[in-house]
Amino acid sequence: MNGPHDLGGQMGLGPVAPEKDEPYFHADWEKRALGLTLSCGAFGAWTIDESRHARENIPPATYLSASYYEIWIRALDVLLERHGFATREELFSGHSIGKGRQPQRVLKADMVAGVLAKGGPCDRPVHSEPRFMPDDVVKTKNFHPETHTRLPRYARAKTGTIEAVQGSFVFPDDNAHGKGENPQWVYTVVFDASEIWGEGADPTLTVSIDAWESYLEHV
Repeated sequence: MNGPHDLGGQMGLGPVAPEKDEPYFHADWEKRALGLTLSCGAFGAWTIDESRHARENIPPATYLSASYYEIWIRALDVLLERHGFATREELFSGHSIGKGRQPQRVLKADMVAGVLAKGGPCDRPVHSEPRFMPDDVVKTKNFHPETHTRLPRYARAKTGTIEAVQGSFVFPDDNAHGKGENPQWVYTVVFDASEIWGEGADPTLTVSIDAWESYLEHV
């Protein structure tokens, strides 16, 4: 979807200013926000793609004024209420009122290291051959869904070249909305800077994205 999370290269928000020796967390509550998000994700009620879409749906004025982990917590509120684990009243009062949905699994303290080390692989087999090969010239589709997509807005309707076939992976546009994993081939696509940013772009630069097969068309 188009939203405040998808502003790559647009004017008006100032430069990106990396923080020297940036800490992992700027406050203790951010550690708790990360822990809560991972623990609740372990319930098994939603996918990482649904959680991303929940963050994308935060109203722009709120999203742009929020810190990174504040965005995570606001989205977690939505997911917990949507899936019946807590009511809005419970979330904002901090007290349980009734018996909510029970999780499929609970992440205990002694499980955390193993779960984090294992990660959440999303590569899946597909039964078709890749439609594209390295050096193929392709064009990305031009679409603006209200639903989740991993094709960034700045890279839509752009012509580029396939650099690599990365394998087949869960298709997030479907997985975010309960339509199944529906894996597709994923490709690294390289664009000239002028194709992305237009006249005045640095001619020595390129931009690469990883794109699912259904985002691409042959040129």
